[in-house]
Amino acid sequence: MPADASSFHRKWGHLARPHVRALAWLLDSPDLLDPHSPHWQGRIATLGPVSPAVANWLADLDADPSPLDAALGNRFYSRLGLYAEKLMAFYFAAHGTLAAHGLQVRDGRNGTIGEFDFLLREEGREGLRHIEFATKFYLLDGDPDTGNYNRLVGPNLADTLGLKMRKIFQSQLQLSRHPAAQQLVPAPVVSAQALVKGWLFYHAAEAAPRIEGISPDHCRGHWRTVGEQAGASDEQFIVMPRLQWLAPLRTPVERKEDAPTPAPLARQALLDVLAEKFATDPNPVMVATVREEGGWLEEVERGFVVPDDWRARAQARRRDGDLPA
Repeated sequence: MPADASSFHRKWGHLARPHVRALAWLLDSPDLLDPHSPHWQGRIATLGPVSPAVANWLADLDADPSPLDAALGNRFYSRLGLYAEKLMAFYFAAHGTLAAHGLQVRDGRNGTIGEFDFLLREEGREGLRHIEFATKFYLLDGDPDTGNYNRLVGPNLADTLGLKMRKIFQSQLQLSRHPAAQQLVPAPVVSAQALVKGWLFYHAAEAAPRIEGISPDHCRGHWRTVGEQAGASDEQFIVMPRLQWLAPLRTPVERKEDAPTPAPLARQALLDVLAEKFATDPNPVMVATVREEGGWLEEVERGFVVPDDWRARAQARRRDGDLPA
């Protein structure tokens, strides 16, 4: 069965702090890519099930988040990927496996060659494991073209899953072979894999297909145009801030003035917000459908709302060579 918001709420509903919930989702959510698929030739990493000890550690962290808050610092994270990386670095460090995070490899003549996301030590294993980490959100536009993955498109029409994985495999996972990297790392790198978390979004009127190489139980949502959203029957929606895109949303019904999560909107109010936003900015908006549960507003499902011409703009970018066909 695919992952859904209700199963996350059941398992992790005792966690109240957004940073801890995001970390729990990173650790426990299904992999976006199937590590067992022959398509990836063993190059996809998986964290495996969360152990009872890690679950207890997360509960303790929710009770006292000061170590995590200190690790994140006071900076504002504008990039969701960097925020997710910092959460994972904190986890690896806390569990004694982190050898390096964000280790840049430079060549005196050519500048920066690349960067190791994570170098990990593993018990009973000599050498280091290189993990290239990504948290991605893609919308399916058309047939899934298994093997290419170029119809899984970023919401801002700037990349595809196919482009991302080719970059990871052909460049980033090869970094340890560079002479400059071999002189820099604290121990030999004996394996290199990609760890990919995220959500895929399918058109609300189309059935989600089975795609070879994608985990069968991956996290999924829908996408709709603004015109289609006008016909949605749900009653309460929250426009999701980017840093809250990881875990299913859960926010108190009684909001504080400085709450990081916007207030819920009725359908017409949401449409008004979208119309104003899309008048100047065509980038899709992540919207959660929420319901009240025990003093909390909990995400029921999520989806991107896109401008009515989003699909036509995707086709134009393919025609112009800005996206692969």
